[in-house]
Amino acid sequence: MLLAFNKPFGVLSQFTPDGSANRTLAEFNLPAGVYPVGRLDADSEGLLLLSDEAGLNTRLLSPKNQHWRTYWVQVERIPDDRAIDTLIKGVVIQGQRTKAARVKTMPAPNIPPRTPPIRFRKSVPDSWLELELIEGRNRQVRRMTAAVNHPTLRLIRVRIGAFDLGDLASGNWKILDEAERRFIFSISKHAPKDLHPHAETPKSLGAPPPWESE
Repeated sequence: MLLAFNKPFGVLSQFTPDGSANRTLAEFNLPAGVYPVGRLDADSEGLLLLSDEAGLNTRLLSPKNQHWRTYWVQVERIPDDRAIDTLIKGVVIQGQRTKAARVKTMPAPNIPPRTPPIRFRKSVPDSWLELELIEGRNRQVRRMTAAVNHPTLRLIRVRIGAFDLGDLASGNWKILDEAERRFIFSISKHAPKDLHPHAETPKSLGAPPPWESE
């Protein structure tokens, strides 16, 4: 069984409390025996997979398997071409350069506001980026945008492989059918090195391993 869950802000990617004020997956009536495939940090939102099948962490999350994960990222200020190009080519995080990514600016998505709302600074504009990564090191997206001086305000994972979160509401989940599973396991034919800066993103494209934490 493989299911998709739209994780809300302030929810841990685990079933047991960690001593913080964050909620846990135990509140959402998920099927017995499932575990998170990878994770999202409590302050991140969006698509989280859960399963009762052994081996999916490595199959889906190892960078060598090139399963792209797509994020919508609200950042402070408006990144220029240089900042975007730097994100695409990779930035150094904790002494290691990130793998090449797909990055482009995007209009503000039509999504419900976050609860609690993001911080608002009247004198500082914000903007949205779409980032696609094949790795997910600890707080990688936030560290990447901070490295180019555009701190992340809101982070939502919207796609894994070619499977989109779609209209699955925050806090809801569904068991994936065979067609949806094929979308999850699809691998993009476009390697990062072949990307032109600002190219349009194609429409189709247990403990978690150390490479999966956003």
